[in-house]
Amino acid sequence: MIWKKLANLILKNRLTILSFVLALSVFMGFEASKVKLTYNAGKILPVTDSAYIRYTQFRKLFGEDATAMVLGIKSPNLFRQDFFNDWYRLGDHIRHIKGITGVVSLANVYKLQKDTAEHRFVLKPLITDTATSQQAVDSVKAQVYQMPFYKGLILSGDKQSSLMAVSFDTKILNTPRRDQVIAAILAAIKPFEARQHLTVHVSGQPYIRTVVSKLVSHEFVLFLGLSLGITAFILLIFFRSFYPVLFPVIVVIFGVVWSLGLLVLKGYNITLLTGIIPPLIVIIGIPNSIFLLNKYYHEFALTGDKMQALHTVIEKVGITTFIANVTTAIGFGVLCFTNSQILTEFGLIASVSIMLTFALTLILIPIIFSYLPAPGKSQSGIKDRRFMQVLLVKVDHFVHHQRKLIYTGVIVLLIISGYGVSKINVNSYIVDDLPKKSSTLTDLRFFESNFKGVLPLELSIDSRRKNGLMNLGMIHKVERLENMISAYPEFSRSISLTQVLKYSTQAFYGGDSTYYRLPNSMEQNFILSYAANSGKSNNMLRNYLDSTKQITRVSFQMVDVGSKKLNVIFDQLRPRIDSIFNPAKYHVELTGSSVIFVKGANYMVKNLYESLSLAIVLIALVMWILFRGIRMIAISILPNLIPLVITAGLMGYLGIALKPSTILIFSIAMGISSDQTIYFLTRYRNELRTTTKSISQIISDTIRETGISMIYIATILFFGFGVFAASTFGGTVALGILLSVTLLVAMICNLTLLPAFLLTAEKYIDKRKLRGPLPDTAAQDI
Repeated sequence: MIWKKLANLILKNRLTILSFVLALSVFMGFEASKVKLTYNAGKILPVTDSAYIRYTQFRKLFGEDATAMVLGIKSPNLFRQDFFNDWYRLGDHIRHIKGITGVVSLANVYKLQKDTAEHRFVLKPLITDTATSQQAVDSVKAQVYQMPFYKGLILSGDKQSSLMAVSFDTKILNTPRRDQVIAAILAAIKPFEARQHLTVHVSGQPYIRTVVSKLVSHEFVLFLGLSLGITAFILLIFFRSFYPVLFPVIVVIFGVVWSLGLLVLKGYNITLLTGIIPPLIVIIGIPNSIFLLNKYYHEFALTGDKMQALHTVIEKVGITTFIANVTTAIGFGVLCFTNSQILTEFGLIASVSIMLTFALTLILIPIIFSYLPAPGKSQSGIKDRRFMQVLLVKVDHFVHHQRKLIYTGVIVLLIISGYGVSKINVNSYIVDDLPKKSSTLTDLRFFESNFKGVLPLELSIDSRRKNGLMNLGMIHKVERLENMISAYPEFSRSISLTQVLKYSTQAFYGGDSTYYRLPNSMEQNFILSYAANSGKSNNMLRNYLDSTKQITRVSFQMVDVGSKKLNVIFDQLRPRIDSIFNPAKYHVELTGSSVIFVKGANYMVKNLYESLSLAIVLIALVMWILFRGIRMIAISILPNLIPLVITAGLMGYLGIALKPSTILIFSIAMGISSDQTIYFLTRYRNELRTTTKSISQIISDTIRETGISMIYIATILFFGFGVFAASTFGGTVALGILLSVTLLVAMICNLTLLPAFLLTAEKYIDKRKLRGPLPDTAAQDI
């Protein structure tokens, strides 16, 4: 009754509703025009998570931990006058770019010196202009070699590679201005490369995030265009007419605009995940139009009355497509319960946009086609195409006569897949999704092999008392901890308070490198007092010691070895850290953006398991509302769970790691594949209630009538999601390919295993117990 009233409302107020929708679409389009790319990594952990809270506190004390872009070179001519001067000029040019706060390199190095008049240490540049002779460069070289503080930081162990660290102003770090600054740096690098005939390797978190942002922007347009093109082509094959291609495409474009408008209204930006929502809307939204139009053409062929046919479309097809879209939205919506900002944004916008696109389709398609010419005879002939009829007859015969083979085949596949599942590797990399041949990855490997990486790892040490760090015993504890961590091949040597104090001791003794050590008990009062005075104006101390001298930071660089290995290392480090710093007296925290990424990856994988479970429960609840009975729930859920197991097994055999981007596949696929189960079972139950045919005959009719729509929809989904294989991000490629395969397997299961289950359960079905109104389905008329 509700859907009949809705049909009356839409068709009797066509112009008013159309005008309202168009006006609202203009508003959403205006909002969509404000959409922006994200310039930060996004909050993976919930803001209430203890690790995230401590990381936030760390940043308040010491600032951002990933503010440096690094340039690396490898050459035997590092200290040749012309090369050295060219490297100096490059650093000096970059230092004057607006938005850059500092540059440190071999040619822009700073020396710590003792100021006896002020009883403090001061940092002074080793050189202030280009070297006038080779002897001057050799003098710089000798001094750099006498500064252990810079060993492994700006000069590699083999002295063939050098690094330039470029620090960004934190005010522009996560804004569009960052792109302009990086573009200016890259422009300055090119002439240097040409003059010196070498490659300057570029990396660091600001640069990596900029590369990712640009790729997201490019792929946003690419995938939207590909998804529209492929679905339009399939629609043309399906309907062989212009209008059924043009207007469904226009409607899903409206859906895309609304999704982007919603993104802006919620204050979200385009991320790696939200960037794929527009093509998802196209791929998932087009099937709604197919069901509506096919029912329209079928009804018009029966009645010859255009308005009556459209009224029937809304009344009969609306509820089925509504329920199907609800299950699809559930697959995305459960991500909102992860409490991860990046997943919540994706899940919320995707699920709401799916329902909005359904509403737009249900409203606009009948209104638009009510003003178009009546359909021709060729547009209702889809169900008569010989190839499809022959294929479905064979499927029907197979289901009725080879059920044991179907069950045996499924069991064998599950056993094989189960072994594959046992081989799945749960692992994430910080630069996981970049293409393997990306120059960004190549550059990162350069820094990993020469400088043990550029990804930040931070250690926060809280002495839990004011001035608790300004005594030699505490400082030696910090040194022991640093040495222990630096012994791991995955981590670089540290930059810390102890290194500054060692450098201070060296400076106290006139720069003699043999004094690069912590001060002894005789020296400590002098050197610590000098260091304390230096803290008022010296960034080297201020960056590694808070104002109360209670908390210090120790900074490392690390190799991107993956979350799996880092979890093992972090588990090993915890008891070793506690053995040096008693947890009852001190608080030591591994933190920094790299640690937050690893903890975030762990959190997302754990919560996505829970999201999948929640999706299954919610979809099972929908199935219970529709079909009632535990047996029918099992029959409807199993054909959609089996493809997930097969896909998981495939991931194990192909070595595709389980990580946040790939585990999304399962809840999304569960929601989408359930649509086909609903189309099949509603057609089956409707016949079961209204005819005296045998169950065997009803299943045969259902296979032949709904099978065509299921195959066409699966074709759209397969090729639609397949466009993501064109991505440069490994996670997006895996998402697209695995979703395509999963949904194809789900269609096969719903066409074979589902009816086989129904035939097996035939003796348990009692028509007299069927109750409640069941929705009609468009699929029955294809």
